Amino acid sequence: MDLDIVELSRLQFAATVMYHFLFVPLTLGLSVIVAIMETVYVMTGRPIWRQMTKFWGMLFGINFALGVATGITMEFQFGMNWSYFSHYVGDIFGAPLALEGLMAFFLEATFVGLFFFGWDKLSKVAHLTVAWLVAIGSNFSALWILIANGWMQNPVGAEFNPDTMRMELTSFYEVMFNSVAQAKFVHTVSAGYVTAAVFVLGVSAWYMLKGRHIELARRSITVAASFGLASALSVVLLGDESGYDVSHNQKMKMAAIEGMWETEPAPAPFNLIGFPDMEARETHYAVKIPWLMGLIGTRSLTTEIPGINELVAESEDRIRSGIIAYDALMAIREARDATPPAVRAVFEDHGGNLGYALLLKRYLDDPREASEEQIKQAADDTVPNVWPLFWAFRIMVGLGFGFVAVMAYFFWRSSFRKQVYPRWALWGAVAIIPAPWIAAELGWIVAEYGRQPWTVDGVLPTALSVSHLSVADLLLTLAGFMIFYTILFVVEMSLMLKYIRRGPVEDVEETEIWTARHEHRLRTTDGKDPFAATTTE
Repeated sequence: MDLDIVELSRLQFAATVMYHFLFVPLTLGLSVIVAIMETVYVMTGRPIWRQMTKFWGMLFGINFALGVATGITMEFQFGMNWSYFSHYVGDIFGAPLALEGLMAFFLEATFVGLFFFGWDKLSKVAHLTVAWLVAIGSNFSALWILIANGWMQNPVGAEFNPDTMRMELTSFYEVMFNSVAQAKFVHTVSAGYVTAAVFVLGVSAWYMLKGRHIELARRSITVAASFGLASALSVVLLGDESGYDVSHNQKMKMAAIEGMWETEPAPAPFNLIGFPDMEARETHYAVKIPWLMGLIGTRSLTTEIPGINELVAESEDRIRSGIIAYDALMAIREARDATPPAVRAVFEDHGGNLGYALLLKRYLDDPREASEEQIKQAADDTVPNVWPLFWAFRIMVGLGFGFVAVMAYFFWRSSFRKQVYPRWALWGAVAIIPAPWIAAELGWIVAEYGRQPWTVDGVLPTALSVSHLSVADLLLTLAGFMIFYTILFVVEMSLMLKYIRRGPVEDVEETEIWTARHEHRLRTTDGKDPFAATTTE
């Protein structure tokens, strides 16, 4: 097995996914914010809300177009770089992706055109319906993709067929309502909403600092703060649900995230900070919060969370069981229909651990010939690199709580301080614009890097999933993808900055006239506060 090909394939896919994920969160959140703004416009008839819808909708459109470009090329990699993965699990993995194209992508791609070009051709209610269909389509797209990804994390509703040598779907219902997929969907979508809220908040704060488009900026901050606070709280609460799910379905990932080498007495403490050491199998200078990890991971005071060393020992047993399954599989493959029932019974008993035997393929062609040292080595391979997971998780969580604080502050100023914001707060809102993207990328690292060494957890090792390519092929395509995506990223930033600097240019005269009339109506004859009582003679 040429590990250089494996690592280069992983690097290429990671690079393309992380580039693509720069566009996804903003698309998810901004589509909903734009629909909310248009809803207010339809309900009130105030032109300022139509102007806001068009302005933020333009930024959404730029991001949406470039996100589509990066997403399409990414999906082709399943066939190009991961052909054995596609062959082995394509019957299950391909179904959600096909539905994503049919139900979600076509929906949003169709109605996004009507959104931009239908302002003067559709009624207010019809155009509002289009806006919500675009938002629904964007979020449906995330749902089906995360169902596919959730199956890779927790492969339910499928089983291995020894006659076809492939995984086959047994229950689409189980795949669709996989607890990991559902937790990932709501958590990821909420994170996208926070990203959009921070973006709208930061851009609006910049306008207020510059004294431009004040009315648009004030209303946008109010929407962003309200929407962002609800979303940030959802991220924290739904992140807890994800942690609970991981502790049941991906125990090694949970132990690695916590830097927990030994099984702790229940309820386990939470390592607030520390320095994981893979060589010593110890987390140095750990600062622990008693009981917290047990409560998060098990929601009880009596259930243990297994440590890394215990899970490695368990993996050794599963590898040995998998070798028995592999031996039975080879017999079935040779005898086909003439296979004795006893051999099939052996495979049924041990087939759930076949993937663990395949971990040995990294070291030798026939797992049945593995030595004890190779079995122990393969068991050690089930431990992901702890240090990046440990710190990526903590930085992500810290940023999540930070977003709650920021949104709560601006919500308070919007609701109870007459939309008056200190300059330091406005500058802070501008400064944190990149933070949600950092949190989202770290979340992706925790979810995907923490699954290693598996492409499909417990079923198919990453080292077996790649195509038969040369190092030169991978280096060439990796360079091509990096150049292409970097160009797209520069285009995205250039267009975004261009339209942000320009500000809203549509419906300006109509909005200014309406604003002037509205302010005139609020004035009293004696020049006092607009809501003060008036007297007549």
